[in-house]
Amino acid sequence: MAGQRLAAACFLAALVAVGCSDIKRFAYAGFDRDSWQQPDRVLETLEIPPGARVADLGAGGGYFTFRLAEAVGPGGRVYAVDVDETMTDYLTARANDEDWDNVRVILGEYEDPLLPDGAIDLLFTSNTYHHIQDRVAYFRRVRADLAPGGRIAILELNDSGWFPRWFGHHTPLETITSEMTTAGYELQGTFDFIDRQHFAIFGVSSP
Repeated sequence: MAGQRLAAACFLAALVAVGCSDIKRFAYAGFDRDSWQQPDRVLETLEIPPGARVADLGAGGGYFTFRLAEAVGPGGRVYAVDVDETMTDYLTARANDEDWDNVRVILGEYEDPLLPDGAIDLLFTSNTYHHIQDRVAYFRRVRADLAPGGRIAILELNDSGWFPRWFGHHTPLETITSEMTTAGYELQGTFDFIDRQHFAIFGVSSP
């Protein structure tokens, strides 16, 4: 417990020292994200075909954005969505600097990601689900953005670490499944290879 308090104190001190936007880029990452997040395995599991149109909802600093952009290739498109203008400015600058022509950055709204209707083959979101206020209404609205056969992949923190427990940044898988079902989706699969996150894929429910 003392160690957790010390970690929380250090985190808050860092927040004051370097500013919110910098912390938000890396808040969920820690120093070893590649090892626990297993991004290559996540992308492999998603089986994203070249040319796909993918939305990265809550893109933050772009940890998954540019990996998704590589997966869809030059003929595809990634819509990097965030409601924080400091994040979208950062993503825009990075996409321009690194010549990611297939990345389009969107400053979304809290109630609507402002994605093109009927255009999204996969909506991907990592560690963002708990930030959405009225999730059932939100994902009902998102249905209009999905292309036929479109999917939603949700990676959401569980309560295994001090950060999600102390700050409430987690959602039980049962809650996610219940809310998404109410919003008009059906669970297509869950994966348990990430210790710190739930990983679930949903499709639109059959009429």
